[in-house]
Amino acid sequence: MIQTKDILETINMIREENLDIRTITMGISLLDCSHSEIDTLCRKVYDKITRYAEHLVATGDQIEREYGIPIINKRISITPAAMLLASADDKDAVKLAVTLEKAARACGVNFLGGFSALVHKGFAHGDRELIEAIPEALAVTEHVCASVNIGSTKTGINMDAVRLMGQVVCDASARTADRGCIGPAKLVVFCNAPEDNPFMAGAFHGAGEPDCVINVGVSGPGVVRAALAKSEGLDLTGVADLIKRTAFKITRMGQLVGSEASRRLGVPFGIVDLSLAPTPAVGDSVAHIIEEMGIDMCGAPGTTAALALLNDAVKKGGVMASSHVGGLSGAFIPVSEDAGMIAAAEAGCLKLEKLEAMTAVCSVGLDMIVIPGDVAPETVSAIIADEAAIGMVNSKTTAVRVIPAVGKAVGDMLEFGGLLGYGPVMPVNPVSPKRFIDRGGRIPAPMQSLKN
Repeated sequence: MIQTKDILETINMIREENLDIRTITMGISLLDCSHSEIDTLCRKVYDKITRYAEHLVATGDQIEREYGIPIINKRISITPAAMLLASADDKDAVKLAVTLEKAARACGVNFLGGFSALVHKGFAHGDRELIEAIPEALAVTEHVCASVNIGSTKTGINMDAVRLMGQVVCDASARTADRGCIGPAKLVVFCNAPEDNPFMAGAFHGAGEPDCVINVGVSGPGVVRAALAKSEGLDLTGVADLIKRTAFKITRMGQLVGSEASRRLGVPFGIVDLSLAPTPAVGDSVAHIIEEMGIDMCGAPGTTAALALLNDAVKKGGVMASSHVGGLSGAFIPVSEDAGMIAAAEAGCLKLEKLEAMTAVCSVGLDMIVIPGDVAPETVSAIIADEAAIGMVNSKTTAVRVIPAVGKAVGDMLEFGGLLGYGPVMPVNPVSPKRFIDRGGRIPAPMQSLKN
């Protein structure tokens, strides 16, 4: 039975505490669109996306109006595009990206993810062509997002791909320098990438997924913080229990919206990703949750422990609310998208090395971090390698989304606008890792991979 007080509590969460459904993401398999002629391939891709996602935005808007639940983004994820290019004689990845952009615009979605390659064990046909085209593809499109998986616990880390991605990130920034270096803000480099992640920029529709599926990403940092604001006197066990109960309520709302969207669109319901995804809005910050626990400013000693508590409690509360929790599920810590993180970075309390430590216990990794524009590509590669090593050894997803700010130095600000926010340029250790990165090869999988 739904109690009146539960309804009123949810209304208050939406009105006062920034509770929303961050995204409804339709995953579409394009494996049946493969063709040797790139023009035919692109036509088939456009036709299938626009046919399947024709009513996605309208359905999301309708659910939002009927239930009064804000649904911020409607998105599409597709089969990793490199798999499609493998069949084409002319592997024109930029032409495919432009087709994806046209499809995204036709459907009216906010983003389309899946301009992606999975190269954790090596390069297959189409992979290298797609990766090398990423800077140009992101420069000539607005809604297309890219990702590359360069490592996993089962395979180790493909250091040849890591070396390549350092250069790609820098080139993507240079190609969009006139637009606030937006290119690498739409590019994620993964280790252990999940196949059902609804959040951008890393969403893609994995080969093990059905032909079409609806995945939902919820967001409620403000709700958790508001609950903790009333927790004076609780010890940390009590804090964890309070977060679990709050995450349960948030996830139930995501389950409702996802199931309803699935029914109306006639598409299977996939997962709820219950990650706490912050925004630059005041009161919608993961950093402020950590500070509400008793850390004076995010980045201070104790921050990693507080984040570990938060991430674990969110997962435990969420899995009790839905049998289909997936994606990343936990807590995101993107610097430019979180008002508390921005403030801590500006104050010098939150540094890149501390963020790296925090990624060992959070949802994903080094996210939306602005670095000086003159950072060398091999340094970016080394940052990617460090983060991938954390994911590989700990059997978790980690990722890197860093933005070299062309023409800017430490302390300057880079503005993105919207959900991407703005961020201070953070310092990077200047000592060169070039000799290490230039070795190439593969870092072998750890002992944890031998689980069979």
